[in-house]
Amino acid sequence: MALKTLNFPIHWRSKPSLPNADRPILRIPPRRSARPASPIVAAAANGNNGFRGIGGGGAASAEKGVPKNVDLVTLGNLCVDIVLGVPSLPPASKEDRRAYMERLAASRPHKNFWEAGGNCNLAIAAARLGLLCFTLGHVGDEIYGNFLLDVLHDENISFVGMSKNVDSTANIAAYETLLCWVLVDPFQKHGFCSRADFSEEPAFSWMTELTEEVKMAIQEAKILFCNGYAFDELLPDLIVSALDYAIGAGTTVFFDPGPRGRTLAHGTPDEQKALELFLKQSDVLLLTSDEVESLTGIKNPIQAGEALIRRGERTKWVIIKMGSKGSILINRSTVSCAPAFKVNVVDSVGCGDSFTAAIAFGFLHGMPTINTLALANAVGAATATGCGAGRNVARLCKVLELLKQSNLNEDDKFWSKLIEGNGLTSEVLLLSKVSINGRNDRLVRIPISNVVFELLPKFDAACESSVTRS
Repeated sequence: MALKTLNFPIHWRSKPSLPNADRPILRIPPRRSARPASPIVAAAANGNNGFRGIGGGGAASAEKGVPKNVDLVTLGNLCVDIVLGVPSLPPASKEDRRAYMERLAASRPHKNFWEAGGNCNLAIAAARLGLLCFTLGHVGDEIYGNFLLDVLHDENISFVGMSKNVDSTANIAAYETLLCWVLVDPFQKHGFCSRADFSEEPAFSWMTELTEEVKMAIQEAKILFCNGYAFDELLPDLIVSALDYAIGAGTTVFFDPGPRGRTLAHGTPDEQKALELFLKQSDVLLLTSDEVESLTGIKNPIQAGEALIRRGERTKWVIIKMGSKGSILINRSTVSCAPAFKVNVVDSVGCGDSFTAAIAFGFLHGMPTINTLALANAVGAATATGCGAGRNVARLCKVLELLKQSNLNEDDKFWSKLIEGNGLTSEVLLLSKVSINGRNDRLVRIPISNVVFELLPKFDAACESSVTRS
């Protein structure tokens, strides 16, 4: 039986499945809390697409002191997930997988099986933590695109369209919203497929330059987030231009290569160059232990993370996601380790995106690294207790519940083996259940009770407010 998302149905607007040059570029939802209107919001409201200061380079604009009123913008990777239960996952052969997907797409699945996917997961999780988020990308002017925009609007997330250089003679399918089929077998294993998997070019290769609105959004943002899946949609040169513009505008860059990191490392010259630039120029790198080993050839995740720090020209943090074991944050002076929280895992989809949202929150608020990891682990774990991602990612009250329970999946042997014998010169912080700080040479145990005591005041009022609204 197909899996269902546990949400009320969306009310639909009937629109044709055609590229629409008159489609609004920017959708600004009403905010739940009073915030000063940003220049991009004011410009959109006044119908002004010729933003002053755009086109002269991000560095010049940054020098003029353009205020950064947006916490986080995501680049590309906007899709609708079709979440279905299947007897078995798709076959390995590319052609067989294509035929499998075409059979699935032959008839439109019921709306109950649709969910916002890709970078929507990160944006929704971040918005629920109180961050002001924009998504940059392309969605089609059809029922799936309208669904996605409605979800973003309902979650108080703004959308900035990247639809420039539209070719009216092109195949309409090239402009449709990207669908990702999320397939779940009886053993809760996942398989993913989309039309981007079967194309030699990115899905939106017709997009060749950043719009002025996208530049303004990046310029106003405190963080630009990009992951490896953006290369499924956008040309490497376009993605690199966003990186360059962010650096010039003084915007912090987060990069998560994800599973695509391995293929990018062995991809076209443009893909390899783009990957190397992001690994060197990003402020914050996020990878799993398998991904960091693949990119560095170093098995120990701490040593691999330190190697990326040394290679990086701007790298401040390298975060290693260790699954059920927890996570590690490496900077130039310390290594912070945080065991995961024990939860009953229902679905792991969206956990990494939710984790990243909390890392962004900690980075922006100048939180201690160990506190940032504890929060990120809690947000990721809260998402794992639900079914699917999108609107089902962690809600703040569940996150606070896990923090208050403080049920860590401690494994001293695992962490000791990881930390010892590495010749580390950095101080190592380890989140622990111990009631007082403990120190052993360079290892400092940080009690979870102290961390929770510091975290809860940041969110308790927001949680009470969200309960009242619901």
